[in-house]
Amino acid sequence: MDITSAIFVVAIIIFSAIIHEVMHGYVADMLGDPTARYAGRLTLNPIPHIDLFGSIILPVMLALSHSPIFFGYAKPVPYNPYNLRHGRFSEAFVSGAGPLSNLVIALIGGLIIRSGIVEQANDIVFLVVSVNIMLFLFNLIPIPPMDGSKVFEAFLPRSLARGYGAWRHRMEQSPLIGMAILLLIVFVLGGAWSTLIYSLAQAIAGM
Repeated sequence: MDITSAIFVVAIIIFSAIIHEVMHGYVADMLGDPTARYAGRLTLNPIPHIDLFGSIILPVMLALSHSPIFFGYAKPVPYNPYNLRHGRFSEAFVSGAGPLSNLVIALIGGLIIRSGIVEQANDIVFLVVSVNIMLFLFNLIPIPPMDGSKVFEAFLPRSLARGYGAWRHRMEQSPLIGMAILLLIVFVLGGAWSTLIYSLAQAIAGM
């Protein structure tokens, strides 16, 4: 991948990751926790959200190294689970809002491609679809600190959820361990992971 394509990838990841994080905060605010709003994080202004390593350095490194994955992240939006309205699925709603926003972006991109209204930009829009499908799938992997771990816990039987929740809390104390495990899994899967992402992106875009 050349430097121009890498810049496009980084820009798409930053845009998508910011929407992902804002949706976490927005749903938390709807469910009674104003932490993100008070912290000034319910904004699409990229400055409060950008993480130097996760939003810029990591995506550029992956893009220029022809990695089978494109990945990046913004600064996590803070929220206090104790402020959320009581309910088994409250934290799962907050966690799931981020990946769901990426899926919605991918579906909108697919509709744009299928409509043919911007045929000259189809390659860029398809890149938006692909990156957001990757973010959607990656974030739903049920290994802490990914969003999927909280969503997964909410659907477990209570007897299993207690043990899984205790393990999740321990893992979240050292998030780099979980991230290393996830990246290892994805790199081991390699071509299969890329094939899954691009197959879903092509199905959405009708390409």
